[in-house]
Amino acid sequence: MWSPTEEEKYGVVICSFRGAVPQGLVLELGETVQILEKCEGWYRGVSIKKPNVKGIFPANYIHLKKAVVSNRGQYETVVPLEDSVVTEVTATLQEWAVLWKQLYVKHKVDLFYKLRHVMNELIDLRRQLLSGHLTQDQVREVKRHLTVRLDWGNEHLGLDLVPRKDFEVVDSDQISVSDLYKMHLSSRHSVQQSTSQVDTIRQRHGDACRMPVPHHFFLSLKSFTYNTIGEDTDVFFSLYDVREGKQISERFMVRLNKNGGPRNPEKIDRMCALFTDLSSKDMKRDLYIVAHVIRIGRMLLNDSKKGPPHLHYRRPYGCAVLSIMDVLQSISEIKEEKDFVLKVYTCNNENEWCQIHENIIRKSSTKYTAPSSNYGLIISLQLLRGDMEQVRRENPMIFNRGVSVTRKLGFPDVIMPEMKIVGCDIRNDLYLTLEKGDFERGGKSVQKNIEVTMYVLYADGEILKDCISLGSGEPSRSAYHSFVLYHNNSPRWGEIIKLPIPIDRFRGSHLRFEFRHCSTKDKGEKKLFGFAFTPLMRDDGTTLSDDIHELYVYKCDENSTFNNHALYLGLPCCKEDYNGCPNIPSSLIFQRSTKESFSVSTQLSSTKLTQNVDLLALLKWKAYPDRVMDILGRLRHVSGEEIVKFLQDILDTLFVVLDDNTEKYGLLVFQSLVFIINLLRDSKYFHFRPVMDTYIQKHFAGALAYKELIRCLKWYMDRSAELVRQDHIQEAMRALEYLFKFIVQSRILYSRATCGMEEEQFRSSIQELFQSIRFVLSLDSRSSETLIFTQAALLNSFPAIFDELLQMFTVQEVAEFVRGTLGSMPSTVHIGQSMDVVKLQSIARTVDSRLFSFSESRRILLPVVLHHIHLHLRQQKELLICSGILSSIFSIIKTSSLEGDVVEEVEMMVESLLDVLLQTLLTIMSKSQSQEAGEYVSCLLSLLRQMSDTHFQHLLDNFQSKDELKEFLLKIFCVFRNLMKMSVFPRDWMVMRLLTSNIIVTTVQYLSSALHKNFTETDFDFKVWNSYFSLAVLFINQPSLQLENATPAKRKKIIDKYGDMRVMMAYELFSMWQNLGEHKIHFIPGMIGPFLGVTLVPQPEVRNIMIPIFHDMMDWEQRKNGNFKQVEAELIDKLDSLVSEGKGDENYRELFSLLLLEKIEQETWRETGISFVTSVTRLMERLLDYRDCMKGDETENKKIGCTVNLMNFYKSEINKEEMYIRYIHKLCDMHLQAENYTEAAFTLLLYCELLQWEDRPLREFLHYPSQSEWQRKEGLCRKIIHYFNKGKSWEFGIPLCRELAMQYESLYDYQSLSWIRKMEATYYDNIMEQQRLEPEFFRVGFYGRKFPFFLRNKEYVCRGHDYERLEAFQQRMLSEFPQAIAMQHPNHPDDSILQCDAQYLQIYAVTPIPDSIDVLQMDRVPDRIKSFYRVNNIRKFRYDRPFHKGPKDKDNEFKSLWIERTTLTLTHSLPGISRWFEVERRELVEVSPLENAIQVVENKNQELRTLISQYQHKQMHGNINLLSMCLNGVIDAAVNGGIARYQEAFFDKDYITKHPGDAEKITQLKELMQEQVHVLGVGLAVHEKFVHPEMRPLHKKLIDQFQMMRSSLYHELPGLDKLSPACSGSSTPRSNILVSHGPMSPESIKLLHRHSPLNLLGSVRHSSSSLSSHTSSETGNLVILTDSSVGEAAEEMYHMQASPSTSSLSSTHSAPSQMINSAPSSARGSPSLPDKYRHTRELMMLLPTHRDRPSSAMYPAAIMENGQPPNFQRALMQQMIGPCKPCSDPNLSVADKAVPAAPSSWSLDSGTREALPFLSVHVGSILAPPVPPRSLPHGHYSLHFDAFHHQLNDAPPALPARTLRKSPLHPIPASPTSPQSGLDGSNSTLSGSASSGVSSLSESNFGHSSEPPPRTDTMDSVPSQAWNTDEDLETPYLPVRYSLSEPDVLESLKSQPCRSHSAPSGVIPQDTLDPPALPPKPYHSRLPNTENEEGMIIEDDDKHRQLHRKVSQPVSGGKEEQARVAWEHGISEQ
Repeated sequence: MWSPTEEEKYGVVICSFRGAVPQGLVLELGETVQILEKCEGWYRGVSIKKPNVKGIFPANYIHLKKAVVSNRGQYETVVPLEDSVVTEVTATLQEWAVLWKQLYVKHKVDLFYKLRHVMNELIDLRRQLLSGHLTQDQVREVKRHLTVRLDWGNEHLGLDLVPRKDFEVVDSDQISVSDLYKMHLSSRHSVQQSTSQVDTIRQRHGDACRMPVPHHFFLSLKSFTYNTIGEDTDVFFSLYDVREGKQISERFMVRLNKNGGPRNPEKIDRMCALFTDLSSKDMKRDLYIVAHVIRIGRMLLNDSKKGPPHLHYRRPYGCAVLSIMDVLQSISEIKEEKDFVLKVYTCNNENEWCQIHENIIRKSSTKYTAPSSNYGLIISLQLLRGDMEQVRRENPMIFNRGVSVTRKLGFPDVIMPEMKIVGCDIRNDLYLTLEKGDFERGGKSVQKNIEVTMYVLYADGEILKDCISLGSGEPSRSAYHSFVLYHNNSPRWGEIIKLPIPIDRFRGSHLRFEFRHCSTKDKGEKKLFGFAFTPLMRDDGTTLSDDIHELYVYKCDENSTFNNHALYLGLPCCKEDYNGCPNIPSSLIFQRSTKESFSVSTQLSSTKLTQNVDLLALLKWKAYPDRVMDILGRLRHVSGEEIVKFLQDILDTLFVVLDDNTEKYGLLVFQSLVFIINLLRDSKYFHFRPVMDTYIQKHFAGALAYKELIRCLKWYMDRSAELVRQDHIQEAMRALEYLFKFIVQSRILYSRATCGMEEEQFRSSIQELFQSIRFVLSLDSRSSETLIFTQAALLNSFPAIFDELLQMFTVQEVAEFVRGTLGSMPSTVHIGQSMDVVKLQSIARTVDSRLFSFSESRRILLPVVLHHIHLHLRQQKELLICSGILSSIFSIIKTSSLEGDVVEEVEMMVESLLDVLLQTLLTIMSKSQSQEAGEYVSCLLSLLRQMSDTHFQHLLDNFQSKDELKEFLLKIFCVFRNLMKMSVFPRDWMVMRLLTSNIIVTTVQYLSSALHKNFTETDFDFKVWNSYFSLAVLFINQPSLQLENATPAKRKKIIDKYGDMRVMMAYELFSMWQNLGEHKIHFIPGMIGPFLGVTLVPQPEVRNIMIPIFHDMMDWEQRKNGNFKQVEAELIDKLDSLVSEGKGDENYRELFSLLLLEKIEQETWRETGISFVTSVTRLMERLLDYRDCMKGDETENKKIGCTVNLMNFYKSEINKEEMYIRYIHKLCDMHLQAENYTEAAFTLLLYCELLQWEDRPLREFLHYPSQSEWQRKEGLCRKIIHYFNKGKSWEFGIPLCRELAMQYESLYDYQSLSWIRKMEATYYDNIMEQQRLEPEFFRVGFYGRKFPFFLRNKEYVCRGHDYERLEAFQQRMLSEFPQAIAMQHPNHPDDSILQCDAQYLQIYAVTPIPDSIDVLQMDRVPDRIKSFYRVNNIRKFRYDRPFHKGPKDKDNEFKSLWIERTTLTLTHSLPGISRWFEVERRELVEVSPLENAIQVVENKNQELRTLISQYQHKQMHGNINLLSMCLNGVIDAAVNGGIARYQEAFFDKDYITKHPGDAEKITQLKELMQEQVHVLGVGLAVHEKFVHPEMRPLHKKLIDQFQMMRSSLYHELPGLDKLSPACSGSSTPRSNILVSHGPMSPESIKLLHRHSPLNLLGSVRHSSSSLSSHTSSETGNLVILTDSSVGEAAEEMYHMQASPSTSSLSSTHSAPSQMINSAPSSARGSPSLPDKYRHTRELMMLLPTHRDRPSSAMYPAAIMENGQPPNFQRALMQQMIGPCKPCSDPNLSVADKAVPAAPSSWSLDSGTREALPFLSVHVGSILAPPVPPRSLPHGHYSLHFDAFHHQLNDAPPALPARTLRKSPLHPIPASPTSPQSGLDGSNSTLSGSASSGVSSLSESNFGHSSEPPPRTDTMDSVPSQAWNTDEDLETPYLPVRYSLSEPDVLESLKSQPCRSHSAPSGVIPQDTLDPPALPPKPYHSRLPNTENEEGMIIEDDDKHRQLHRKVSQPVSGGKEEQARVAWEHGISEQ
């Protein structure tokens, strides 16, 4: 049965409980629980963490703790009965635990380990506190350590500062705000201080009597290294003051054995001393640690003869010094010991031993000898601070080591009294210094070795034991033996000995010094020859004075006896003594040696003995009755040390003297008393004040003294107006406190003795005394400086007398005295600043006094205190002191308010202070004086907090007029606003900030009603209302109130105490807004931004309250203006800036839309309203996206995309020009940061286009100054041109140059015109000369709801970076979207992907389709110009995907292989303001297999024609490798079944019958095949002509294979039997193949095309340029096209796109063509798409050796076999480079010998492509970088074998390798029908795996329509730039006349010089030529840079790409060639 618990109410979980029972409560170890019920070993209750969840848990899992239960029952609260510090530690550790782990995650390792250490310490200290075994002092100390560590951790973790009092957290409700402020300050201070510092005594105001902190040096001797003395040593350490030239401390003595260790084994590691009581002054002195080393042994160290071995003497050895000034800095900073080495120097002359340390310090190096290195004393030093008790407490380890306390000589700066009030320090030490002696030689030839022995003897002749100390650290002894100076009759010792003689033995004791000569002869006797003595006390009772005493030396010998000391004590000991007793008999036993003398000096440090005669005279005044006046007068000359030693005796004596004769001695006794009282004000004797207090309370007996004291005091004050010298008056004023103590105590004693007689007289005398005090204070002191000091002294002492007066008078009476006195002070206006300070300090002490704590006295004193403060605050003087006084008053009032009623006092303060406080704060805040601001803010808040409803009501009613009220409201609102704007309180003062907010919100609630009542209707005042609204907005936005950022525990705490103050203020704000009525219109649009800021606060309730205000604003503006344009404009403007500051979220967007649409529904203007809300909501979507991008670690692309999106929205949807322009500049800056210069230029161009060439003035905006529109546009144009230049987009910059030029010309600004024209010219030069890389383009689809709004479910095309390929781009995208998944297929995604909560990326490369076809069709335009138009201003892109339609024929895939061609149209052209643009439209078409075949064959034909014509032109002569490879590829493939596959597929009767509509296309394919045979024939003829003799076998093989090919096609294509002579061996004229009359130029060959120029690109653009098999393209694709081979290409030509499939017709050897045919095709999506319209950046700069390329946008391509070039290339190279013999392996076919197969889907940049970058210069428009049109020299294309070999073997810099295929592929034979063609399931076209040779036809990219264009065999197909038929015109290529024999060809070679741009004969030229887009730069200026000695053209970028070229071309004729070409070029231009 469950029963409520009585005692078991609170506990801690000691074992985690998983709650695996019904209603079980899950509990973690360390959680606290509140127990409600119990039942059989189970409890039912709640966890404090989750107070709403009740459950059961086992009782034995809980450790019960005692607790206090209040409000028993259902809603009871339980508070644990434990120390509040323990509770705080527990809570703090739980909070830290979470943050501590986060530190590790954030790599803040240092703080992580420090915090762990502190947490362990806290746990340990908490355990100690809980143990309950500590004393009160220990508990206090543990709490101090706990709080210091808590504060340290909180500060380092960025948590809130905890205000404390006595180590416990204060409750802010229990103390005033001023006190809370001070506690925050002191907590902050304690955090900053080190953990070891203790609380020091501070007085609140005035000169603090702060105790000077003594310093102590801890010194430890570690060792005496390399001690080579070989004898025992004594080392004496002391502190020495260089300036004073004297020792200031006792000596610390260490006794070492001959090995350098301690003589006493117990002293190991204990040779340490503490030099105590060094004052701050001492620390500034030039102090040294001096160590004297005395050895104990033979007389001479190195002479064993000198003295017997058994006799040991103390002999000087050496000295070491260490400057404390030098090491003070280093030892002050650390808290542990630091080691130092002291070198020991030896003395050169023993006579100067007493000065050795001075010589070392002065560096008089001649007087001492330096030791060998590493020889010396190793000591450690540590500096300690604080009194000895504190030092003992904090450094117990030092005292456990048996440290020797080594004192100063004399008293420290602070003397402790002997009574155990503060401390105990009784001393009676006599320090005696053996100074020097002068002795006779005594008839000896050498001087003596003198040793002095000293004894202390008592009066009875007994030697006192243990009264001589050589130094601390060793026990005292009974005799002292000095060290011996060798052969010295005038020794100087300078050795200090301490004589700690008991006080009771001091009187009557004397010192005896015996002098002996130490013989060094064999016996080694010590012979006594004299003695001296001195008593310690004189006859008059004074001790031996601190001075040098020259003592008489008396002769004696060993036989002399000192048993009867009376024999010599009667003798004079010194000169003074002799003068005192002249009648000395001469016949004494001891004769004085008049020529000898001995000097000692003494210094007494005693708390009991005096050396002062005057003091003794005072104490024995009755013995000298005549001298009493003189004795009293001389007391002022007695030293303070002596007075405090005999304080009680002196005071007793003074009062006895006073009683003896008041009339006579009264004034003198008063003065003496004043002198003694003031002496105790000195910090040195401050500790004796308690001695004085005790004396007054317990020992003082002067019952009549008060009368005389009052009389004297009054007499002094009354005379202060007359006297010029007022020193004695001022001293009396300073002694006022103790004088009153004596007066009151005296009166009490008198009253007791007489039962209260003479009470009235006493009261009236006090009244009169106060009148005198007021009189003194009321005097005008401006004329008298001395009077000022008197008044100041009086004011300083005055508050100290209140407590004494309260003993005799009532509180009200004393208060009246004080009020009268304070009131008599002149106001601020009349006195000087120093007096102001004194006056205020006096008021401050009054407020701090006990008197002020009584409410009766406060009512009397407050008005006068407030009056003075008011005056000062009005004049802004002494603000800090005033704030201190005010905070004390508020503190007292707060404390009193907890006990009683303070309404009246608060009322007084409100009337006097509120207004002036506000004014003061405004002034302080304007100067940013934070400390003063903090003080006054706390005062103001204290006052406001104390004010109740009635106070506010009175305050508001008391205003005379509305103007006054308005001024007050404006002031207080302004102060509150500043409070929130300026951080008066630091961020971590959370308690202070929350309390401030609470007071503000309460005050505002009181004031808002007054605002509404007085300033709403007719008296509406915009300024006050605006001020109110601004305050409310600032309040709600305060960082300290944003509870969402706080931890759950902190949030709960705040809400429990204050609630959510933002909601309170929001309700207040809303109701005030509603009260405005028609005046709301005044705040539109001004308050829209601030209110919007409030609604963006992430607090749902605040949003719900505030968002409807916008509807209200729209409504009011609609009523007034008929629209709400202002609201709209302002809302959009402010929304932008607020969201970018981090405010707002998705919830806000939804709530904003929901609430406003709901309100707008009922309005007449609902349509415009809804439209507006919708557009704002959409803007918010974009702004939130933008912000998320900007604040996260997002990549540049995402940020740019976001900005473009937002910018377009501003322009197109809400037409906010200013915002649009702002984002233009933001976008531009981002582009510049990312080095997208072209995009940056396009972005700025948007702004430029908004401006006109007008002189309209423009205001300052962003970074633009105020200037005219013309100037701004000009500046923008220049900047844009500059960015286009940096982005190498000169073509875009040139129109701007022209525009600027036009402006300059119209203004006749020729200087600028000249500059811009030169700039334009430079750009033309750059176009022609500088290498530019063509970018890749990638299509990216962003699918899924997790993408930002502006990307979600959209597709974009992106312009890649330089050198960026598909894999790199894909990697970049995945790193930008790390959560995204890459889709592995190019198909359009379905809805499940579009709507899922994920991110999918679909990426593949696309091919650009240029718009500027005209430029590209012009033959005369150099390729460098064309290349720009191929990849710029592109809006359409293409992508091809092969697929099989219908059943797939396993024997011949080509029958069913279709191409799906996708064309993407973008919203804007690339490049533009972004590297990305969204796809606007997609179009899909399908290309049939037949059209595919037509395009493949046509492309191959074009490729062959181009290459052949180049060889005809003799540009390639000398090296026909390319031609060999190309011919071999086509012929070998054809023989092995390449073209045959097409025959099988499309010439089959079944196909023809099934596809009757394809008849024309089939005919076209046949003609193309026919054409190919003829072109091959011509090629073989050319090959035969140029072939190297060693390559003849290859040529023969080619001819054999060609015949096989021709015969295989014979039946299908009749007419092929007519072969060229080169092929057939006969010279039969060639017929019906090509134009028979002209040389075979590209243009002439074009006449044969059955298609429009579209077909030109086929072989060039695609890796599938092979006709039939893998090997075919290895040679075939090495064709080089010249500039003119492109001709005019129809638009379809640009629609060709690489297929994404890896199934490529092109063989493993197709790389060369792709290499030559320019870069980007494969990266754009297919391994098989060479691009004829791009230059050769891949060849010259990009491609590493053997790097394969992505085979498609989606699937990786293969790499070479084992990273080697394809086998065919290797074979061919061996033939070329080796012995040049044909391969004769009988088992290999010709094709196999020449062309071993490599992996099938060879990518664009494999093998030969890499190998031949130097060819690329002349690969025509496909390959060549942009160059101006020009004629080319003979031999230009020649390729040397060595060069070829070199390029193959010297790899360019490697770029990342592409992914491998699934497996290395077997060599594939040439025939597609062979078994290894690879057409199985795994390698099928659609599977994305390795493709077959047959399927590679799919990769050809052809025209986009399935119907072929009509045949154009006529002249219509002649390009516009036509050829002239005239024979005398030079042709660009050498003629090939198929009907001629070889000699004719040779003849034509000789006869026809090269000339560029001339046409072949038989073609009629057109009259007009379309000019190129940009005029070419004249060729000759480039010539020296572009040709090397062999005549090769070197690309500019070769400089950057360090490709070695092995040159073996003959150098001769280089210059002649250049000259000839330049000349020809000039003619051709003409």
